[in-house]
Amino acid sequence: MKNNIKVQRAIHNMTQADLAVKIGVSRQTINAMEKNKYVPSTVLSLKIAQLFKKPLEEIFILDDND
Repeated sequence: MKNNIKVQRAIHNMTQADLAVKIGVSRQTINAMEKNKYVPSTVLSLKIAQLFKKPLEEIFILDDND
């Protein structure tokens, strides 16, 4: 699964640390998600989508391999 969390952070002028605090995870978790090394849980995905006020499908994109 791909995502555009980094783009959304830039739009909202947020650092990885800012986002991490707002959704209750570590900065390293945000980094891993942005590098597609970690697939977030449903709850975490929903928190991110809600924070950015975007539908889930605009932030997380399924790969052909998913």
